[in-house]
Amino acid sequence: MRRAPVGGGYRVPMDDATLEFIGTATALLRLGPFTLLTDPNFLHRGQRAYLGKGLFSKRLTDPSLQPADLPDLDAIVLSHLHGDHFDRVARRELDRSVPILTTPAASDRLHDWGFTEAAAMRPWDTQTLTSSGARLTITSVPGEHTPRFAKGLLPPVMGSVLEVEGAGVAPLRIYITGDTLYRPWLREVVDRCGPIDAMVIHLGGTRALGILVTMDAGQGGDLVELIRPALTVPVHYDDYTVFRSPLADFESAWRRRGLPGTLRTVARGESVSLRPGAPT
Repeated sequence: MRRAPVGGGYRVPMDDATLEFIGTATALLRLGPFTLLTDPNFLHRGQRAYLGKGLFSKRLTDPSLQPADLPDLDAIVLSHLHGDHFDRVARRELDRSVPILTTPAASDRLHDWGFTEAAAMRPWDTQTLTSSGARLTITSVPGEHTPRFAKGLLPPVMGSVLEVEGAGVAPLRIYITGDTLYRPWLREVVDRCGPIDAMVIHLGGTRALGILVTMDAGQGGDLVELIRPALTVPVHYDDYTVFRSPLADFESAWRRRGLPGTLRTVARGESVSLRPGAPT
């Protein structure tokens, strides 16, 4: 894994752990000296994303940034290779030398496209970045994008656990779910990686050929109860026509069920702290 640039005397303020929401599941994570991009999707409102097997979905929103607007990146974390997570704009305009941490299936395709640093990560594989005495460890964790009877409909998906610590950085553990459905065995994420400070949860209640393929409000609430993160930040809920469960549904379920931890929402183009105790 390429190491992040090393600077002298870097000390991270306590609130230097933020998520800037670009749209869909695309976000800039600034974690101490590290800057990561998740699931790059830059299509504009009205354009269509190809989802495979002849399926398309129209975008309903505009992203807040384009590739030319991005800062220097230490890595890209890609949950899976789908047109609403890595689109034709990303393929055309992203720096092909930036490490991409993704599934083996996505890594193979990205290498074919000239992204030479696409690393294949199987469940529980790890990659580590270091900079200025700080360390960021990224662990691939399991996910299931479809019911087993429809496994061939969509590409394999992974979640990610990011742990940053050292050199003045208060330790922080972040779980990015990826486009998984709720499954009780996801409790293994906590059992193997430890308690989660912040969970970035992919919602939307996406349906493909009538089959639920991402968590709706009910499944999202189930996952919060299972994982019990100190903080939950929802993404991936209103950007495409295949999304059927809006953010309001999840907010309503949160209040009705009295879910554990803190719910922190973020609008496109805005940033929030991933520190559970930070002011909103």
